[in-house]
Amino acid sequence: MELMHPNRSKMVQIALEVLPFPRTAGLRAIDLGIGTGYFTERFLNNFPNSRVLGIDGAQAMIELAKARLTSLASRVQFVIGDFRQLQELAPGAGSVDVVFSAYALHHLNRADKETVLREVVELLVPGGWFVNADLIVAGSPELDSRLQEIRVTGIVERARGSDTRFVDSASTRRFLADLEKNERDQPLTLAEDLEVLRNSGVKNVSAFWLEYRELVSAGQK
Repeated sequence: MELMHPNRSKMVQIALEVLPFPRTAGLRAIDLGIGTGYFTERFLNNFPNSRVLGIDGAQAMIELAKARLTSLASRVQFVIGDFRQLQELAPGAGSVDVVFSAYALHHLNRADKETVLREVVELLVPGGWFVNADLIVAGSPELDSRLQEIRVTGIVERARGSDTRFVDSASTRRFLADLEKNERDQPLTLAEDLEVLRNSGVKNVSAFWLEYRELVSAGQK
């Protein structure tokens, strides 16, 4: 993640800053795609009286998250499942203060993402927030090609020959192409991403941070 997404820490920081809750709040939150637990760890440290329902489709990711979170894991309910079935995995409607996600929703096509976000809105309390740190795609093939060039150059420079996958531009491009194919990446454009949020019933939608193909977006029920 440090090689491929050096902005991750900044993105999560901004996502947390957007949330208008006091540090002492006992928030009920859901992490869509908990992965290694990075976002949940930051969230729990920022809101030490809160609890998180962490959903992921892979047992291996759940185990990595538990290893990262150590003592914080006692404040997390881990659930293995597909968050496209969110209503079956999460508590009842109107019972969650915050839903957050990082580098997960771009795996969904637009229709599935809209469905998931509508279910997110149903779960949120009035005034609850959804925050997302994720990937987008440029609005034209020409611009996206240029952004990918910048991305590849950055990865190669950060790797400095220490990772055989990223020794040069060609090997890095092959790795990224295979990764995006295997993970079925389907990122939206900035305009589409924000439109999906608004269509789901979220208000006060905004892009709170953007750099090249990485975005922090959020909105409120």
